[in-house]
Amino acid sequence: MTFDEFNHADAALLKPLLLVCAAVGSWADDIIAARPFSGLDELLAFADDAARRWGAEQVDEALLEHPRIGESREHNDAAAEHSRREQPVLTDGDERLKIALREGNRQYEAKFGRIFLIRAAGRSGEEILACLRHRLQNGVGQEQSETAKQLREIALLRLRQGLS
Repeated sequence: MTFDEFNHADAALLKPLLLVCAAVGSWADDIIAARPFSGLDELLAFADDAARRWGAEQVDEALLEHPRIGESREHNDAAAEHSRREQPVLTDGDERLKIALREGNRQYEAKFGRIFLIRAAGRSGEEILACLRHRLQNGVGQEQSETAKQLREIALLRLRQGLS
């Protein structure tokens, strides 16, 4: 979608596209209501600011659409395609890495009660595993904040890619 198309698209068409970036309905609604934007930078700044207001409820809402790191979504939709593209290094190859990620995911979910989320795009599998192990040392509040930050990074990356 071009930027001009984004600014003028019907809300009913645009909302599903935004929900692929981050499955937070209020965030998508806020972006739609704020149009038109003068440029991509203004849109991304607005989307970032709106995402910085996400609380635990919005993060939990968005996490429902993300697979565990190192696993593929079983769905065949736009969100699944993004996940496969963002973390191919984790779904192919190194069996040792896959085992370590599964174990790390298990520990993370036992401690925090939710899946581990990280912006995987641009990171190696070893880098992601190191971040997972490091974040297991976080407290609940610190990890809530970090998860929201990672989710925001994913949303802005997907939004930028969708308008490129």
